[in-house]
Amino acid sequence: MALRLVQVNFKARDDSALGRFWAEALGWGVSSEGPGVTNVEPLGFVWPDPAAVCIDVVTVPDPETVRYRARLDLATTSEAHQAQLVAHLLELGATPADAGQGAVPWRLLADPEGNLFRVLEPRPIYQDTGPIAAVVVSCADPRAMARFWGGAMDWTLHEVTGDHARLRSAKGVGPYLEFLRTPGGKTVWGRVHLDLKPYPGDDHGVEVARLRALGATDADVGQGDVPWVCLADAEGNEFCVLTAG
Repeated sequence: MALRLVQVNFKARDDSALGRFWAEALGWGVSSEGPGVTNVEPLGFVWPDPAAVCIDVVTVPDPETVRYRARLDLATTSEAHQAQLVAHLLELGATPADAGQGAVPWRLLADPEGNLFRVLEPRPIYQDTGPIAAVVVSCADPRAMARFWGGAMDWTLHEVTGDHARLRSAKGVGPYLEFLRTPGGKTVWGRVHLDLKPYPGDDHGVEVARLRALGATDADVGQGDVPWVCLADAEGNEFCVLTAG
């Protein structure tokens, strides 16, 4: 039994507009499963597949009250590519952001609704991830997060230290999931959380019970009566367990 990371979920004032921004930013396409939801995924993609972690943009009444500790890091293949991508993102409506990062080789931007993300300088480790290099979660204890998330999912733990932990699909494709130690009071918050999904044939209720045994707790993010379950890890990072299939 295991779960897989299938998408990141953005809360938005306008799912269609924010979805279009991220589709154009990543070179992906958009679709919709219903009013208020925009799905962003690679063209020709059959969801779910570990080759990509997709984006689900959902309109909520007041997204400013929804705060999560996850962000996206985008990959580049050269300094020229990084510069071109940053220029393209600014044309799409992104804005430069300052979180006290100082002189760094990567660029911190905010999407049109204020969600922060980074455009990384070229790094060999991210050359085969696709446009999203990593989904990054701020935390206090990367080792503890590696234990929980390593047990929650079938992803492989590649590296863990006191400052960061890095996991990736066991198939060795797609972006990384990274946990970055962030001192208290300096965490940059954004309206993004993770969505997990059981494999076909696995029991959703059993998987949720297994996560609770690992230390997850029930969470209320205003989801109401829905078929999926919202939980939080030991540091309070909310995530959803979608139904199997």
